[in-house]
Amino acid sequence: MLIGLQNVTFEFGARVIVSDATWHIQPGDRIGLIGYNGTGKSTLLKVLVGEYAPSAGTVEKGRDTTIGYLHQDLLSFDTNESITEVALGAFEKVRKLEKEIEELGKQLEKDHENEELLIKYTDALHEMDVLDGYNIHYKAEEVLHGLGFSNEVLNKPYKQFSGGWRMRVLLAKMILQAPDVLLLDEPTNHLDLPSIEWLEKYLINYKGSVVIVSHDKFFLNRMVNKIVELYQRQLHIYSGNYDYYQKEKDIRIEMQQRAFENQQDYIRQQERFIERFKAKASKAAQAQSVQKRLDKLDVIEDVQIERPDIRINFLVDKTPGRVLVSLKDISKKFGDLTIVDDTSAEIDRGDKIALIGANGKGKSTVLRIVGGTEPFEGKRVWGHNVDESFYAQHQLEALNLNNTILDEMKGAGSQKTEMELRSLLGGFLFGGDDVEKKIKVLSGGEKARVALAKTIVSKANFLLLDEPTNHLDMHSVELLADALNKYQGSYILVSHDRFFISKTANKIWEIVDHKIKEFKGTYDEWVQWNERMARLEAEKKSENGKQKTENVKKEEVKPVQTVQVKPVNNSPVNRELQRELQKQQRRLIQLEEEISKASSERDRLERALAAPENYADKNKFVVVENDYKKAHQKLQSLNKEYETLFEKVMELEMQVAG
Repeated sequence: MLIGLQNVTFEFGARVIVSDATWHIQPGDRIGLIGYNGTGKSTLLKVLVGEYAPSAGTVEKGRDTTIGYLHQDLLSFDTNESITEVALGAFEKVRKLEKEIEELGKQLEKDHENEELLIKYTDALHEMDVLDGYNIHYKAEEVLHGLGFSNEVLNKPYKQFSGGWRMRVLLAKMILQAPDVLLLDEPTNHLDLPSIEWLEKYLINYKGSVVIVSHDKFFLNRMVNKIVELYQRQLHIYSGNYDYYQKEKDIRIEMQQRAFENQQDYIRQQERFIERFKAKASKAAQAQSVQKRLDKLDVIEDVQIERPDIRINFLVDKTPGRVLVSLKDISKKFGDLTIVDDTSAEIDRGDKIALIGANGKGKSTVLRIVGGTEPFEGKRVWGHNVDESFYAQHQLEALNLNNTILDEMKGAGSQKTEMELRSLLGGFLFGGDDVEKKIKVLSGGEKARVALAKTIVSKANFLLLDEPTNHLDMHSVELLADALNKYQGSYILVSHDRFFISKTANKIWEIVDHKIKEFKGTYDEWVQWNERMARLEAEKKSENGKQKTENVKKEEVKPVQTVQVKPVNNSPVNRELQRELQKQQRRLIQLEEEISKASSERDRLERALAAPENYADKNKFVVVENDYKKAHQKLQSLNKEYETLFEKVMELEMQVAG
């Protein structure tokens, strides 16, 4: 065991987080720690690392166990050092050794015959080699690149980066430290899709154990081999990924409900016996015995699903025109950094668009351009009767910390009465006196719910949503996805949550080469299309390699039609062979022409597959892809026929030549 809880009870104020909980983290564990918002997952991690002491029970830890703990409070760290230097802080021992070697080297320059100094210097160099200390800069840059940092920013001061990017630097440092146990609290909240995929691959091969608090189902399914659920102040442990947990939990609840009902039937039966015979002298002793058994009975609890359901109901006040927003010849730069360049796009009524891609590509910038809050070059045309509402990541920070929740809603400009606002906030789990809480005392999830409530209150017909699932638990993400599917308006959203995107989008926007590329279809269809394109590219490379080999062969062998056949004799048999040879030579020439045409057609269709007007339209793409496959098969068939015929012609030439 590396670290664990033994019969731990912990209260936070008057609230019990866990009661008599036991949980041991073993080598090789990949654990997803899950639970509804507010159950205390982050608090439980702090108990594990010793920041909070339990009121009962013990926290156990191996003598040499090292722990890395990534949490939101780390954002208070600040420094003028470059992000590379911050990441290199993981190699404290190596950095100390570097300075020692440098100092010993300077001393040896002055006293190069000092044998004691030379031995120390040699030993230090050997230790540096054992620690692989010469590669730490390469390792740090490799991890920073994987988490989305380009070469150009590696030497920039840490303090110049925003909170999300700072968290990536600290995650890089923690990964490089390679502790025995990694505790990661919502790591994907600060990562884009490519960085999440990189982190998945890295952690799958990580030698230590990992505990992850996350609301990303895709991430948990790929990453974990065990789920620990914090539910009703108990820890429920499941061996398997998130999908396995869901199935097993349903079975467990069903079995508990059945056991509860069976026990209740037994209790009612025994109570009837007691009631019937307790006053009867001959049965009184037996009735008392039954009563004692009932008193000692370990009562099975009724299944009560404690699930804080937020009630999200997006309402639309009026219907907009067919086109909501048109972007024409849009360009946007930040200094030398180009976000988009001379690109155009359109959002129509009914569009539910997911804007995806790596961080730094400008997703949030494009979202602000669409919403009219970001200056740009080009033309943006707002449609008829469009009422927009913008939910942005920064809105959580933009909330007035000194306001109460109710005051914050009053300032949203909806003209709703206080009673109406209280009713709306009740749907977001702020009931009764909760609406009088100050924003500054709310958790990240509670702030996110307030910001979502402010977005909904407007009855907008066009929503712009920037990472709306951050800080929401999985159940709330599902409820938000369901609400958006029922929403009668249109929206464009930025999210790194693949489950959420797959449930909500009917179009995909991607920023590629500073252009907005549109794919008409769901996220799953977009993924399948990308996989098809990758296969086609691989086939193209393979075909090109084969074609080069064939071209070399053709250069080595003179064209068949140029071979002059000299009949050796004029016998009837030989004349027949000559006629057959000439016939096959003519077919060979004809085949070469057909192969040339088929090759040109195949290349044309290959270009058509990559054309925006085709790959953005699923139906067009399927037609073009089928035509490409037919052309490719035809070319292969013609090449095969050519090879067979070429061998036959060579054989005939030998027969004619005698």
